[in-house]
Amino acid sequence: MPESHPPITLRGLAIAELERLARERALPPVERWDPPFCGHSGMRIARDGTWWHQGSPIDRPAMTRLFATVLRREPDGRHMLVTPVEKLEIDVDATAFRAVEMSREGDGKHQRIALGLDSGDVVVVGPQHPLAVVHTATGPSPRVAVRHGLEAELARPVYYELAELALAVTESPAGIWSDGVLFPLEPRP
Repeated sequence: MPESHPPITLRGLAIAELERLARERALPPVERWDPPFCGHSGMRIARDGTWWHQGSPIDRPAMTRLFATVLRREPDGRHMLVTPVEKLEIDVDATAFRAVEMSREGDGKHQRIALGLDSGDVVVVGPQHPLAVVHTATGPSPRVAVRHGLEAELARPVYYELAELALAVTESPAGIWSDGVLFPLEPRP
């Protein structure tokens, strides 16, 4: 069976085209499903983005992309794999996703930034997908909101690209403009 959610690549595409591709993905409506909790899945997403099942890495990217489409974060902070008939907990070491590539159009307040995720998804930093730096036990963690309470931690090279852009911003605190919003690059409490 062919993969129904192939990865979106940022290379060579305008941000408007990336947004169109993201809208057309037709992800499952996990926010509307309320199945019974069935226990733990035996799965974990490591800090580096590797998905594990019962102690072994899942080596099929198409499989992890499929699981990512039915992932959500509960109000209590737990991550769940959700189908219409069952809900299984999954351990997440840091965030469910990683932002591994970046595309930028425009400058200053008119700038728009798209982030490519390790799940093959893309988000445009803005009101729907805010960027923040949060305190964690391992230090500051730059993150973008993805969907259903899930976040993507920015890979170091992507964060450095954003930090370089922030150096050009004259506002205080320094931050990144995207989609009409200034996102400070200071850790939030």
